Amino acid sequence: MNILDKTIASHPDLNTLYNESINLLATLISIPSFSGAEDKSADEIESHLAKYQINTKRKQNNIWCYNKYFDEQKPTILLNSHHDTVKPNEQYTRDPFAAVVYDDKLYGLGSNDAGASLVSLISTFIYFYAAEDLPFNICLAATAEEETSGGNGIKCILEELKPICFAIVGEPTNMQMAIAEKGSMVIDCTAKGRSGHAAREEGDNAIYKAIRDIAWFSSYQFPIEDGAPQPVKMTVTQIDAGMQHNIVPGCCHFTVDIRFDHNYTSREILNTIINHTVSSFNVRPNILHPSNIDLFHPVVVAGLGLGRKTYLSPTSSDQGWLDMPSVKMGPGESARSHTADEFVYIEEIEEGITMYIRLLESVFKYGA
Repeated sequence: MNILDKTIASHPDLNTLYNESINLLATLISIPSFSGAEDKSADEIESHLAKYQINTKRKQNNIWCYNKYFDEQKPTILLNSHHDTVKPNEQYTRDPFAAVVYDDKLYGLGSNDAGASLVSLISTFIYFYAAEDLPFNICLAATAEEETSGGNGIKCILEELKPICFAIVGEPTNMQMAIAEKGSMVIDCTAKGRSGHAAREEGDNAIYKAIRDIAWFSSYQFPIEDGAPQPVKMTVTQIDAGMQHNIVPGCCHFTVDIRFDHNYTSREILNTIINHTVSSFNVRPNILHPSNIDLFHPVVVAGLGLGRKTYLSPTSSDQGWLDMPSVKMGPGESARSHTADEFVYIEEIEEGITMYIRLLESVFKYGA
């Protein structure tokens, strides 16, 4: 009899976990949990775990806990996802806080990003929680402020977690494995001119200066070897200028979202911007750095053995804060994130729980 066989008796029923996950997600959808205001959803997660007599720790709106038979001599796996959401956009036709199941889909804000991953990881943790003699420890962390890369999210608890050997970060990936992820930073730019009367040849139009810089941001390509994907993507996402129709604007403000891989550092990117633009800029705090994991890491090998595919993710997540190997993997589809009438398929949650469990069981066999 192997180690895993001896723990089967302590595993909860999977069908029960499926149903509880869907009910938990429906409840979380009904609780507004915008980044920075997730206290009620954190309360609900604590309450759900308490049903299993699981002792949790909390800092701000971050909840974390460990398996019942934690052993300091064993390596620890981190299961992490977030319970904050963006605000619903104006194109919603459904109540974003009404969890409705229709046509095998569960609708609601945060259902896909990243509620399905969160409840699936919670159920996976519960599945293994009371198992004795596991080869690994498991830490579950349900964290806040992921959508805004806030300082009161996972970043503020990393030093309080017990040492982690690797992490699974739950985000919608169709249960495929993102083995690398681009970093992210945001800059706020200001093009300065001189105000004047629009009817006369007065002033120095800041909008025209901004347009030239914006054109550069939209077209510049950072040098890279032939055939390699573009290492940096810069996108102007906001712009603001002008007081009224007959005044030449003296200032134009715009924001640039920048995603980058390991080929360029944030400092190299900023130096390139300085050398090609006239606008001044400020870098927002909490730059997320690119992440990647070795293709021969046991969790990647285990995933490939279960038929999972690997890919480079163009989006960023809390992986950017982690200084240990990690994969991003979860139920749902990235393209649904932040869209109107967000939804996740019920079967995706069930598949997520099943696959997470099988993945960990496979990792147990391969070893760290």
